[in-house]
Amino acid sequence: MTQATTEPELTGVRNFRDLGGLPTVDGRSVRAGRLFRSGHLAHATPEDATFLATLDLHTVFDFRNEADVRIEGADVELPGVTNVNIPLNDPADGKEFWKLVRTGDLAQLHEILGDGKAAARMSESYQKMIVERTAEHSRILHAMAEDSLPALMHCAAGKDRAGLSIAITLLALGVEREAIEADYVKSNEPHRRYKVTRGSDAADAMSPEVMELLSPLFDARVEYLRAAFDTIEGTWGSVDAYLSEGLRLAPETRDQLRARLLDEA
Repeated sequence: MTQATTEPELTGVRNFRDLGGLPTVDGRSVRAGRLFRSGHLAHATPEDATFLATLDLHTVFDFRNEADVRIEGADVELPGVTNVNIPLNDPADGKEFWKLVRTGDLAQLHEILGDGKAAARMSESYQKMIVERTAEHSRILHAMAEDSLPALMHCAAGKDRAGLSIAITLLALGVEREAIEADYVKSNEPHRRYKVTRGSDAADAMSPEVMELLSPLFDARVEYLRAAFDTIEGTWGSVDAYLSEGLRLAPETRDQLRARLLDEA
């Protein structure tokens, strides 16, 4: 499962990596330099932008919604790159919840996050993206099968919306489930993690107890991804049926995607 390229040290872009090298069940592997993932590009430094320009990207898929962009800013402009915004959640969805996450006190956070509520919410959000965002995920896969490579996918932290979209892409390519999960949990590594900030100026705003309550929201827990996989199988019966019926991915389109993203057999 070793990635095929040495990862750069980016200053303003978190969670960047090349998916090259991930193995498929039929003995092939994802081609290096074709598919990348990261957190948002809004805080990319000039040096980061220079590096990103060397990737010869065709498309940057940004899965953030309008509220995310207002908070973080628009992505840095990269010459010759097509920026495609495909929000994978609604800005109004959980608006009050996320307001409390940013500003609530310990008692409020315990009420909405404690006793397993935070982890359950995350698993449910993955399940919801599988069932409710088939049109968006279909659009992403069809675009890459046609002409949108090399591509970079990102959301805010590059963990959930991008993590799930990458996982779906890897499923379509036939990548081993174990390898998909291993890449997903890499988002937990300290240098990749989203920098948690809060709008509260209370003395305990970032206390260990508060951070423990928040951690399920900012962890990449394999149980979240498995909840999505279980939803695929529970709703469509199999990954193949999900791809063909849910995402309208014809066999020839899937073959084209594999030809464009995998090393030669």
